[in-house]
Amino acid sequence: MDTEALRSFVRAAELGQLQQAADELGVTQQAVSKRIAVLERELEIRLFTRTARGVELTLDGQAFLPHARSVVAGVERAISAVRPGSRALRIDVLGLRSAQAVILHDYWRSHPGTNLDVVTLKVNDPRVVVAAVEAGDIDASFRTVTDPATLPRDVRMIPAFDSALELLVGPRHPLASARTLTPAQLRRHRIWVPGIAPGSEWADFYDQLATDFDLRIDAAGPHFGDEVLLDTLAESANVATLVGARDRYLWPTNHDLRRIPIVAPTLAYPISLILPRTNPHPGLRPIINHLANLTPLPAATWRPSWATTPRRGDR
Repeated sequence: MDTEALRSFVRAAELGQLQQAADELGVTQQAVSKRIAVLERELEIRLFTRTARGVELTLDGQAFLPHARSVVAGVERAISAVRPGSRALRIDVLGLRSAQAVILHDYWRSHPGTNLDVVTLKVNDPRVVVAAVEAGDIDASFRTVTDPATLPRDVRMIPAFDSALELLVGPRHPLASARTLTPAQLRRHRIWVPGIAPGSEWADFYDQLATDFDLRIDAAGPHFGDEVLLDTLAESANVATLVGARDRYLWPTNHDLRRIPIVAPTLAYPISLILPRTNPHPGLRPIINHLANLTPLPAATWRPSWATTPRRGDR
């Protein structure tokens, strides 16, 4: 079976457009169409139906896609094994303003020759991210599977770093003048974290945080974006939110928002790195070493129950 035909099929399926797939692969749309047609004849099935917006997978195409993706990823890994670093290191982060992205940017600034591709998979389910790592679509992801026993055999997860939490409030909030805060001082205050997705790692995190410290975590309403959240905080006298100490937020100066560290104990969101168990991208090792050298949090730090201390062999 022609690997290039499989690669064309996978990209067309993921993009929903033959022309976009052709542009990415550096060939003409006609070449992509011919490759897929040959593949369909070989399989004796139809893989796509045409729509006004492009192409959509048939039921047979949906069944075939994960297997085709696995074959393409296997070929790419085989090539990388004999030609290390031939493709940019592709790492998934939750958002480009997240602590993960900030740390990767710091690493890249000190290693500007690194061929790095930072992506954001728009999914909340960590199983989808694990599948992307397993298929080779990405080389690693800053996500956490709270039950590591559910990871596939070919995928592993290691601790990356702990992200200390800060309270973010507007100037009219009762806690706005504090230099630091303890978790006990947050009780009875509304902490608004909109858009917590059920089944996500952060849903589990906030459930445990609220239970352990008797906090009022309010996830009501959709998340309309950081700008709306920051506007709400600036105007409110009773709403606060939690952010990571390294997370990058920008707001107008007249918002006068305050970021207040939480201490005694420090509240930490543990961030993990999901990566292949064998033959990881050669560019990952220097980044893992960089993460290991980040300044650790104080000894008095709270973490959720699923966070574990790194084992010597993990890194």
